[in-house]
Amino acid sequence: MQHEEYDTARPPERPRERGGERAGHGDGGRRGPSFRTALTVAGTVAAAVTVTTAVYVVTSGTPAGAGTRSAVPRAAGTAAHYVTQVLTLANAERKRAGCDPLRSDPRLREAAQAHADDMAARGYYAHDSQNGQSAGDRITAAGYTWSAWGENIHRGTRSPAETVTEWMDSEAHRKNILNCEFKDVGVGVNLTGNGPWWVQDFATAR
Repeated sequence: MQHEEYDTARPPERPRERGGERAGHGDGGRRGPSFRTALTVAGTVAAAVTVTTAVYVVTSGTPAGAGTRSAVPRAAGTAAHYVTQVLTLANAERKRAGCDPLRSDPRLREAAQAHADDMAARGYYAHDSQNGQSAGDRITAAGYTWSAWGENIHRGTRSPAETVTEWMDSEAHRKNILNCEFKDVGVGVNLTGNGPWWVQDFATAR
């Protein structure tokens, strides 16, 4: 089981950065996820999330060999189906909480998928990309002008239902999903070998 631990006030070896802070917490050995995050955006604090579990979410990759041609569309089709399921399950939770449904935004999908793919390809698990970009930076680069954003990540769960259930079992991640102020979302899923990798990027447009 692979985990990382940050202090909720400030990630280790990183100064407080413009646009927000995120902190993730892993238990270092217990089964099941343990999550903790704080995200500061535009002068206000919103719940953000990092999820860690026994398995991690990974980028689409295909093994070399004879099966490669058929594996690519199958993996892509499954990932696209999983993206839809995550959104449906999250909106069902929001409905129970009295929130409007999240809209799937192509720019947020681009940001979320790029981060899932990058984590899978480079073999790391964190909100900040290895080039130092936060989720807010990635969302901006995708062309979405935000007033607030949040991010949930997870690695290793094998189905959308399991992933959303574990996010909902984490207070910080659940706050992102049930934050009625968030209006849009993008979901990224990577299904290659060391994953799956899952990313939810939430935002409200400025």
